[in-house]
This record gives sequence, structure tokens and C-alpha cells, in this order.
Amino acid sequence: MCGIIGYIGKQTTAPILLAGLRRLEYRGYDSAGIAVIERDGSLAVRRAAGKLSNLEEAVRRAPVEGIYGIGHTRWATHGRPTEANAHPHAGPNGDVVLVHNGIVENYLSLRRALEQEGHVFVTQTDTEVVAHLVEKYLQGNLEEAVSRAVARLSGVFALAVLARSDPGKIVAARSGPPVVIGVGDKEFLVASDLPALLEHTQDLFFLRDGDLAVLTPEAVHISDRAGAGVGWTTTRVAWEPAMAEKGGYRHFMLKEIYEQPQAVRDTFLGRIRPDSGELHLDEIGLSAEQLRACRQIRIVACGTSWHAALTGKILIERLARIPVEVDYGSEFRYRDPLVDEGTLVIAVSQSGETADTLAALREARQRGAVTLAICNVAGAMLTREADGSLLTHAGPEIGVASTKAFTSQVTALFLFALHLGQIHGRLSQEDSRRFGVALSRLPAQLQEVLAVAPQCEALATLLARSTDCLFLGRGVHFPIALEGALKLKEISYIHAEGYPAGEMKHGPNALIDANLPVVFLATYDPGDDASRLLYEKTVSNMQEVKAREGIVIALCNPGDEDVRQVADHTIPVPGTVELLLPILEMAPLQLLAYYTAVERGCDVDQPRNLAKSVTVE
Repeated sequence: MCGIIGYIGKQTTAPILLAGLRRLEYRGYDSAGIAVIERDGSLAVRRAAGKLSNLEEAVRRAPVEGIYGIGHTRWATHGRPTEANAHPHAGPNGDVVLVHNGIVENYLSLRRALEQEGHVFVTQTDTEVVAHLVEKYLQGNLEEAVSRAVARLSGVFALAVLARSDPGKIVAARSGPPVVIGVGDKEFLVASDLPALLEHTQDLFFLRDGDLAVLTPEAVHISDRAGAGVGWTTTRVAWEPAMAEKGGYRHFMLKEIYEQPQAVRDTFLGRIRPDSGELHLDEIGLSAEQLRACRQIRIVACGTSWHAALTGKILIERLARIPVEVDYGSEFRYRDPLVDEGTLVIAVSQSGETADTLAALREARQRGAVTLAICNVAGAMLTREADGSLLTHAGPEIGVASTKAFTSQVTALFLFALHLGQIHGRLSQEDSRRFGVALSRLPAQLQEVLAVAPQCEALATLLARSTDCLFLGRGVHFPIALEGALKLKEISYIHAEGYPAGEMKHGPNALIDANLPVVFLATYDPGDDASRLLYEKTVSNMQEVKAREGIVIALCNPGDEDVRQVADHTIPVPGTVELLLPILEMAPLQLLAYYTAVERGCDVDQPRNLAKSVTVE
């Protein structure tokens, strides 16, 4: 989950590398470093443990010049986050220097073999082995040396490499984690993710697994594992550089919470006619005949995307009446899943590069399943390997805790559920119209619900003093309870659990005392009898918690007096159809988590031990 950046062109390199690392810091912030070939041909390396500001100070004290170089921000796997273990790492003679994202699984055997040849290692990292291998094979041509070295590696890795003895080039290689190339005016960049490149170019392309790229000031040359040349074309990304900035907000997470009305609107805009519910999803690349032939659906995802997938299961089963199972990407391929040509497997990932989700998709394809990617990044590996894709349009998400990506994923899954329902003839024209109208109103309602921020900030003083918290919901609200608990635990470090409200009697009731906050998702659709029944049962659960002196915080319909009489604190959520309430409920839970983390003095955008994109297993 580290971030890599490389630049070659006509500009002074160090400021470009540092700015790129700043935009990649969400991928890792244990240590950072840069390596630059200076104008006299010498190699300058600057590294520092801790946050990127420490590296910036090191470069300020000892400036570097040059027109090409590489940089790295680290999320530690092998070796403690010290300056010695920080990237870039050099070969034994200091000719080769490289940065690495991933894990070299056979590094111990490679290290022992190299030590027997007389190599001396000075770090605890797996990456140093790669630098030694490249330098060992370097006989004038860097790309050949990199190719020979990576052929000996097992695991997943993305590399950017340069050598003093073969100047004027950066060599990049990919086997697993993402590598994106940016194409500018007589300048080229390589990075782990799009935000690092947007200030310089919006013309980008991703390397495929096994590809090796050679960047010079004049051109980019791509070859595959066999050494054959590979053609490439750029995709113009609509994201603007300002979208990767805080824009006056204190944290990226807060900015991204407030971007949700736009992200949801952009995800459904042009894909549905609100007045009729008519859908236009030809872009997904799967025909109605293919979808009708699928007897069952599996959704695979990780983390927050898994909670979106759980929501999607309920949406699809309710609207299309097709059985759906949800799997963790990390578990799917290890349980010998029952998947065949009659199965549609939907892989959900913000980045489209999540290692476990990609592995699950590949397993499904090998077993003959039809595959669909739901992803936020055009051209990501997931979209290239799936049979079809449905892009969300959340824009870049920098905060480690996912917010707008989640609501955009649920929006996309809702669109797809409607699509399946119409294809299978499960939805009447009136139902389609009703859902279309409700969806069109959602951005304005999200804007309205964000106005509860002062209430959430006030409640944060209560939550910040707690050691534990429960989130409870029923039906389509249960995945939102899970996601609300995840948001709180990952950025405030308070232990939190999401639970089905009906399961309280089967264990969690034992936790309730006068110090335990319990957050209930108690909204409902008055026009839906099933929704109202679940609501009534949820209110009964609230009374059970109060009877045991628990602290009840409830999200509820505006003016709901039944809930007000039971709850200690209420947060109003505008009304909509039952299946879209989760999107409106999520914003207050994100705000609660955000303000609680701020109250506790936590690093909201860069929570400890976490990074944004999990590109290694």
C-alpha cells in the first residue's frame, strides 16, 4: 500500500516528487524518500522516518537538483519504519536505486543466495533484495537488468528504478499493485495512483500485470513479460487537480463527506430518466441476454466496499428477485466457491486495484462466471479484467476512511438492481418511475442531512469519552450499522460493533450499561408496510436498551415522537423510499465518526496502521 512517484522531463524534479508524495501520503506515512540524478550525473538520496514533512525538511536543509528521479511514501511491512528502512533503496555499489510497493514473498531465499555471493545487506526490508538483484544483472541496459530481476521475484510488486550507469531513463514494472503512467509535454510521470499526476497531466494509462515501461524525456516504451513491445493509448481523466486538494476544509475526510451530494448525482446522471425510471446502462458491456442467463449472483469486496455489497444484495434481491451472496474478497477463492457459467460475479472496489478483490474476480473468471466491476477509476485493473464495468463518479478520494466512494457504490448498485429488475420483468412501470423520482431527489436530501453536522459535533463529546459503541439496524439498515461502526473504529480508535438489532438478545445485551452509547438506525418509509414493521421492532429494541440504562442515539424520520420519547439523542434524516434510506443515513454516521476523532485528537486522514489502497494480500 506504499506510494511511488517518478518524473523525467524538463522541470526541476525534487519539488514535483515531493508534491506527488504529498498526494500519495494516504497510501503510507511511516517514512518517505526521494532519489534524484543530479545535473552532474551524481545520485542524491534523501530519506526520513515519520511523516512526509520530515522528508521535506531534510530536502530543505540539503537541496537536490536534477531533471529526473523517483520517490516513495511507505506503509511498513518488512522492517520497522526507520530512516534506514525507508525507500529508495540502493544496490551494493550505489549504482542502482529503486522504490517498491508490494511484498516480495521469496525475499529470504533470495537474500541468503546473494549473501553467499558476498552481498551485504543493511536494512530489514524485502525491497533491498530487489535493488541488489538489479545491480547484479546490470550490464549497461537497465531495462534488461530489471526484467531479469523481476523474473526471480515471487509475490506482488510495483517498481520504479533508475541507475547512474544508464542515465536518462526510469524503468517501471508491475506485477499486482497499480502503476499509472502520465503523459505530458516532453515529460512523463509514473505513480501508484492518479492524484499524484493530475497537476501535470490528465492523459494517463495503467500498466498491465507483467508490463515493463521505460520512460525517457522523449517517449515511453512498454513491453510485456516476453519482452515484446506493447502499444498503449491514454485515457483522458476528467478529474481536475483541485479535486485532490482540501479546498478549505480541515481534513480530506470532511471535504469528501460534503462532496457526497455531487458524487451521488454524478453516478446516476445520464443513466436514468427520473420521470419514467428508464435506464441507460449499455456502457456496462453486458447484454440483457447475458444477465437473464445468470441464475445467481456473487458480490465480492473488501472493507467499506463489502458493506456496500451487503446493501447491494438486499437491493438486488428485493428489486430483481435473484439470489445473491456476498463474500469477502480475501476469503472467496480459498473456500472453493460454487461458481459456474450461470453465475454473475460483481467485484466492488473504489480503486479497482484491491489485491484480494482482483484475485476473487480472476478465480470467478477461471470458473466460467460472467463478471462485472463496480469501480471509481476508469482503466483500473478490475475494469480491464472484468467482462463488464459500471463506473462510479465519486472523483478522487484521499481520506483513508471511505465516504463518498461508499455512497456512490450503493448508488451504482441501486441502478444495477433496477436494471436487473426491469430486464427480468420484476418491476412495473410505476415502480420504476417511483424509484427514479426518489433517486433524483437524493442529492438535495443529502445536502439537507449534512445540515445536522452541529448536532453530530455536539454528540462527539459524548462518544469521545466512551471505550465502546454499538450500531444497530434491521434489514437494509444493518449494513449501514456495520459501516457506521467501521468508520468510528478506524479513525477514532474506539471499539465499535455493528449488529442486527434483532440479535441483541443473543449476546450483545450483556454489554449494555450506563456508559455504553448505542446508535440505532430507526428511519423508515411510511408508505412501505414491511419498512414500518421493521421500524416498530427497532423501537422495541431501543426500549430494551433504555431499560438497561444504555445511552440511545437514534437516526429517525423528522418529527418522529415515538423515537424521541425513548432516545436520549435523535438525528433527523429526510424521508425517501426504504431502499435509498441507507445513503441518507450514512452521512450523519460519517460526521459522528469524524467529529469524535477530532475531539480525541486523532489523525483523521491518516489513521494509525491503515492505508488507503490495499494492493497486497
